[in-house]
Amino acid sequence: MQLKAVISICKILDLFDAKWPVILKNFCLYIILFVVFISCQRTETPIVSFYYWKTNFDLSPLELETIKENKVEKIYIRYFDLDLHPKTKEVYPVSPIHFTKLPNIKTIVPVVYIQNKVMLDENFNSQNLADKTNEFINLMNTKNGLSCQEIQIDCDWTLSSKTNYLKFIEDFKRISAKKLSATIRLHQVKYFEKTKIPNVDSGVLMYYNMGTIAVKSLNSIYDQGIAKRYIKSLKKYPLPLSYALPIYSWGIHISQGKVIGLRSKLLASDLDSSANFTFIKKNIYKVNQSHYRKGVFYKKEDVIKIEAISADDLKEMASDLKENGASTPKEIIFYDLDELNLINYEKTIFKQVVTCF
Repeated sequence: MQLKAVISICKILDLFDAKWPVILKNFCLYIILFVVFISCQRTETPIVSFYYWKTNFDLSPLELETIKENKVEKIYIRYFDLDLHPKTKEVYPVSPIHFTKLPNIKTIVPVVYIQNKVMLDENFNSQNLADKTNEFINLMNTKNGLSCQEIQIDCDWTLSSKTNYLKFIEDFKRISAKKLSATIRLHQVKYFEKTKIPNVDSGVLMYYNMGTIAVKSLNSIYDQGIAKRYIKSLKKYPLPLSYALPIYSWGIHISQGKVIGLRSKLLASDLDSSANFTFIKKNIYKVNQSHYRKGVFYKKEDVIKIEAISADDLKEMASDLKENGASTPKEIIFYDLDELNLINYEKTIFKQVVTCF
């Protein structure tokens, strides 16, 4: 691009009278080249987008304010999951979203989360699954007076399921006749020659859920040490990528030294304000007395390990991705749009993060 610009400039200067002083012509050339160089170095700041992962679409005042403040024009809405029925072993949609209110947003992207075991099923039928998935999305759009130009498939496929997954992507793209994006995990970036690349228009790197949910693990949502084992491969990855960053938290429920559950949307502040829990050390709390909280039984002496993402974590992620990415992403998608997540950050955090790229 810069070479073409220089050639064009030289042609323009040749049109001027040859009697022009050489020094003046050179001076003009240097000025124009400097302007061209600066403009070529300038990159667009990624836009702010969000995932919406609740089963009922009804934005709270804080969620609406966040959309407005960040000029959000695109939301990725989880429409339903696909799983195998425990009895019939047939694929069926799980917890389709209900639109209490319609999204007042420029662009919505339906997201379908597919359990990997669906791809591993011995009775897997790619075209049939693609037909039914597309039909159900269309049914939901028609029922709610919605439309979309893009659909996203979310599936953590493996070497064992890649053949079926890649075939499904091909069939779904043909049947839906829409722009198609897919979620990509870190291991699929590093080992893309083995895991292969789905035939989609773009991908979204899910930059979270990196570690193992365990008693003694570090933060399983985000671990810079783990991430750095993979992100050096980003420059080689052939598919255009946007990045999805986490803004959620959870509590790992431990009883008698074993993990017995994951408590979503649980914060340290929730436990600090409760007499039923005692702070032990950073992110670790002990249950003082047996009790129920939001339908979950907490036994005396159980332990809760809080895992969350700080503003500094988000900026660190952005810095590492900028350093290792092949190009500036078009958008940063935050997971997920929920006031229980938003209250943990200052209002400008999303703008701060995207300007790091």
